[in-house]
Amino acid sequence: MQKSDTIFANHMTQVSDFRFDEHVADVFPDMIQRSVPGYQTILHTIGELARERVTNNSNVYDLGCSLGAASLSVARSTEHVKCNIIGIDNSQAMVERCERVVSSFNLPNPVSIRCESALETTIENASMVIMNFTLQFIPPAEREGLLATIFAGLNPGGILVLSEKIQHPSEAGNHLLIDLHHQFKRNNGYSELEVSQKRAALENVMLTDTFKVHEDRLKGVGFTDVVMWFKCFNFTSMVAIKAPQESGNE
Repeated sequence: MQKSDTIFANHMTQVSDFRFDEHVADVFPDMIQRSVPGYQTILHTIGELARERVTNNSNVYDLGCSLGAASLSVARSTEHVKCNIIGIDNSQAMVERCERVVSSFNLPNPVSIRCESALETTIENASMVIMNFTLQFIPPAEREGLLATIFAGLNPGGILVLSEKIQHPSEAGNHLLIDLHHQFKRNNGYSELEVSQKRAALENVMLTDTFKVHEDRLKGVGFTDVVMWFKCFNFTSMVAIKAPQESGNE
């Protein structure tokens, strides 16, 4: 039975930085459903993209896999090819639960889970890489290097699915989107205290960029196109495409 997220329900004299610890892992499905607009649509579309883009005998990496929802979406959509799905998370609490979750399903392709930082992961022979609300927790100075590693490890024609909370370029527009998101959370049962305390907990650990910063950085490491396919309030998901190998005379 899914546990309700009440982590920020009681007043805290000092709000600590947000961590993906045992408490968060315990309530994560409820937390993300009530906090991220369009989350189920994003998961479903990751599966649809996998059906179209994952190639035979290739690897799929889910960086920051949490409890494996994106990995499972890929696994259920790739019965027509042989592939290895590799979930990566640096939270031991998340990894332990994720391993239990994925082992409870009879999947057409194997899902293996590793506890390590996305910054330390070797990407190779990949037809698809997923970062579903992960890059925003990576230190800004290390984001470009991580994306360059991903690009280098993708096969020609491979894709990176990148879902992120973003900033609007103008201050007024950004406040509008933040207000809409906070109302979304209130509508999902979070109190004013919970909304406020969680925002304080995330302030120093989730550092967001504008879509243009994402697009420029992705194209800067070599991706030929960046397609924003989903946006609701200040949440987006995009597909960065590595050009297919062109045939021609040597």
